[in-house]
Amino acid sequence: MVDFHTHILPGIDDGSIDADMSVQMLQEELDNDVSSIVFTPHFYADRDSIDHFIKRRLRSREKLEDAMQGDAHFCEIAYYYGAEVYYFGGMGVASDIRKLCIEGTNVLLLEMPFCQWKQAMYEDIRRLIRHQGLQIVLAHVERYIDFQKDREIWERILELPLHVQLNAGPFSDWKRRRKVLKLAAEQETFLLGSDAHNMQTRKPNLASAQTIIRRKLGDEYLKRQEQLEHQLLGV
Repeated sequence: MVDFHTHILPGIDDGSIDADMSVQMLQEELDNDVSSIVFTPHFYADRDSIDHFIKRRLRSREKLEDAMQGDAHFCEIAYYYGAEVYYFGGMGVASDIRKLCIEGTNVLLLEMPFCQWKQAMYEDIRRLIRHQGLQIVLAHVERYIDFQKDREIWERILELPLHVQLNAGPFSDWKRRRKVLKLAAEQETFLLGSDAHNMQTRKPNLASAQTIIRRKLGDEYLKRQEQLEHQLLGV
């Protein structure tokens, strides 16, 4: 099982505050039978340069690797390093955007604004796919839909050749489950992420979500999900 969206790297964003918490979160991932983790700290173009962000991510990675030394069972997990890139105008032609992809891939996790989506957003995403050759994964899609009073741009974006990531939490919440299952069923498949930030309110939580997905959508759906995960990560 792959956790495709996490904020486990220590001290880099609003996720894990230090290496000790990160190690606890990794243990929770193991307890959830997660075999691969994509680290996706937030990137905001109006606050940071791409090169500076990558340096900060490397320092955070080194802190976590130092904290994991001596715990051989953490070697059971495969680790991938990327970013959760918040949308910014003109990103479709940003020359260095590829540096924010998951390392070794052309996969970019994109966080959209929490507002009514506009035509310019569609154009930027279309350029990222068609002109820059990136594979776009839209982060936590279930969180945007209530802002789309006019669904035209929403529908056009989701018709592009991209991938959808849904958070695990709503699958285990009966108040939100129906909406997220409907979104999932509308996709050929999707990527599952915990969007984990800490060990209190937003800890790793894939196992219970996967149980719900298997029960509601079936084993074949989960197999397609696993195939997509492996395809995007190149494994």
